[in-house]
Amino acid sequence: MTDFLVAGGGIAGAAAGWHLARLGAAVTLLEAERTPGTHATGRSSALFSEYYGNAPVRALTAASRSFLTAPPPGFTEVPLLTPRGVLALETPGTAAAYEAARDAGRTAPQPVTELDRPGALRLCPALRPEAFRRALHKPGACDIDVDALHQGFLRGLRAAGGTVVTGARVRTLARSRGRWHAATAAGEFTARAVVNAAGAWADELARLAEVPPAGLVARRRTAAVVALPPGHTPAEVAGWPMVTDVADTFYAKPESGGLLLSPADATPVPPGDVRPDDLDVALAVERFESVVRMRFRHVRHRWAGLRTSPPDDTPVVGPDPAEPGFCWLAGLGGYGIQTAPAAGALLAALATGDAPPPALAPVVPGVTPARDPGSPLAHRP
Repeated sequence: MTDFLVAGGGIAGAAAGWHLARLGAAVTLLEAERTPGTHATGRSSALFSEYYGNAPVRALTAASRSFLTAPPPGFTEVPLLTPRGVLALETPGTAAAYEAARDAGRTAPQPVTELDRPGALRLCPALRPEAFRRALHKPGACDIDVDALHQGFLRGLRAAGGTVVTGARVRTLARSRGRWHAATAAGEFTARAVVNAAGAWADELARLAEVPPAGLVARRRTAAVVALPPGHTPAEVAGWPMVTDVADTFYAKPESGGLLLSPADATPVPPGDVRPDDLDVALAVERFESVVRMRFRHVRHRWAGLRTSPPDDTPVVGPDPAEPGFCWLAGLGGYGIQTAPAAGALLAALATGDAPPPALAPVVPGVTPARDPGSPLAHRP
């Protein structure tokens, strides 16, 4: 018997478990795969950007920065954030998208700056001047050490007395006499409450529990690391910002001595172990080549991951109004890594009956249904 069963060991479930355990709850985290973070967390493009997403997403991202900049003592031995920046180009036909991105970016904690062609070329000398008219620089964007963040949450959960069980895909989930009972491939578990952090499988888990699904859609995102062409060195590109266009049809950033490229695809797919599509890899290369004086001939590594969102692209966070003791931390989309610290804290507060952290109080109506004050979740273990 435990207080919370957290279903899903990716960044969302790990963050939820860590925060709940820090509040004194007994937590058991159930991960379907042998390794937590297999399908989305471990395949992230690893960028922190307060310029990205709708208003609730940006608020969760901004509220996560302090944790990522200065994590609790002992959480990690390496920096979680490293400055990177993003350079977003106005390519032909994207003037309206440029102006929208500029106006939205002015409200970020580190506002965007507008650059002419010479200014953009100083940040990325390989750009073709004729390929764009102007650019936005987003100086606050950073690389995230995803593995350090994910492992810090899992390690901290265990240190607080929590349990992580792998190979524990939930087969049945039902509530009886005020308790939730989960049968898994690794055994049976009982808890007062469930946190649905199952990513692309979150709606499937809800159906097992006879809870209305959230309408989540899993989408494939393709990425590849390409070798640098002759005449270019890792040292030369290491300081480049991420390069993208304001229409979000591609992005590229330094990675592992080469460049990580993506066509920014979001193809709906069934939940599963997705594989990269060769056409999407080719599109990523073609689109980046259209804006730089470089040609790529060798793809060193390619992969695809899942990003799962509801129709309005707003994360689903908090207790379900229709079923006592069933909580959601799902639908984080492409924002899961950068929002995890704040999203996990918000989930833990709502699930235990606490007030949300002050920085997140304005976000609550946007990310979760109203909570029944009489819910059995409103307890302090």
